[in-house]
Amino acid sequence: MNDILPPDSARWEWLEGVIRSLMDRYAYRNIRTPIVEPTALFVRGLGEVTDIVEKEMYSFEDRLNGEHLSLRPEATAGVVRAVSENSLLYDGGKRLYYMGPMFRHERPQRGRYRQFHQIGAEALGFPGAEIDAELILLANALWHELGLQNVRLELNSLGQPHERQAHRVALISYLQQHSALLDEEARRRLHSNPLRILDTKNPAMQDVVNAAPRLIDFLGAESLTHFETVTAILDANDIAWTLNPRLVRGMDYYNLTVFEFVTDQLGSQGTICGGGRYDYLMEQVGAKAAPAVGWALGVERVLELLKEQGKVLAAPACDVYAIIPNAASLPAAIKAIEAMRAAGTSVQMHASAASGAGMGSMKSQFKRADSSGAAYAVVFGEDEMARGVVSVKSLRDGSGAQVEQALSDVSSWAPNLQSRATN
Repeated sequence: MNDILPPDSARWEWLEGVIRSLMDRYAYRNIRTPIVEPTALFVRGLGEVTDIVEKEMYSFEDRLNGEHLSLRPEATAGVVRAVSENSLLYDGGKRLYYMGPMFRHERPQRGRYRQFHQIGAEALGFPGAEIDAELILLANALWHELGLQNVRLELNSLGQPHERQAHRVALISYLQQHSALLDEEARRRLHSNPLRILDTKNPAMQDVVNAAPRLIDFLGAESLTHFETVTAILDANDIAWTLNPRLVRGMDYYNLTVFEFVTDQLGSQGTICGGGRYDYLMEQVGAKAAPAVGWALGVERVLELLKEQGKVLAAPACDVYAIIPNAASLPAAIKAIEAMRAAGTSVQMHASAASGAGMGSMKSQFKRADSSGAAYAVVFGEDEMARGVVSVKSLRDGSGAQVEQALSDVSSWAPNLQSRATN
């Protein structure tokens, strides 16, 4: 777990701002759920034999009432619980999104921490394949907004439970015939969760799993039509995709469409966004049945990929650094600074030196103004203040141009000093 400090935190805020704007354009509304939930919610929702439940959850017993609780390892189960408990689907489907920290006790890797952050979109109450496609289009639009390249889309369909069961029988039979080639983890999962064996990263097992029965070959007409509708919409929108028959995702609650956006630039942690349809999760957590589909992206991974592709976001600097040579000018200067801020201008005010040596020399204040990244220095000099003006000096265009502006008319000229860029 790590701290996120300035100026790096500004990059997080920028990314969150881009996503909020995009979610608004797609009519997705924000939901915020607790970080701590009953452990049973995740056991029922994610599956008892998933890695998350078996190995990675931070779980504890509430010492006041003995309740078993867990820090959320993902957000979908909590969103489903909140939607059910608050009857949000009583008047139709809902499009929701969330942002926040998740917790898994796993080996830290590049772009992955034990406290990590996800941003996700969930559409609940909509059974149609067009919503699966809409969510994929939403994620794809984000990559364009961010300028990310070399992100590929992989798709699969997990069908419906009865189709998965038929595939499961065939898969277990096939793997039993090749049991000598299975590693210990695969043998342990052979009868409890054989589908997850297809997602193995063990190089020695790749030939075995590549030749295994494909779930998509067990799908009936309705499941195939659902999948073909999704891909037709993607094709019509010029979204490239590839079929990955081994794509199963890490939670047990998925059915029909599953997908991942993957990059080769982050090593083994190449998935930056993944999701799919989960029509049975509402029932699994004890709620009234309702269809749903969603995805989540890893914030750390997306920021790491932006950095890897040379899109290093500059922390937004302030518009103005206020230089105040004389402490006697502070009351009037701060009044003007507050008027500038009220007009929407970002102002960093110079403060007295820690040594108690007063406000500091003009030279030292200009040095601090330059290092602050501000576009302009506004000088509240004694002579200027006596004449009811301030000096405004450009710090970034190389001209060093300096003009005077009236103190009495701050709100008219201060907005013209707004020059912050986001990247």
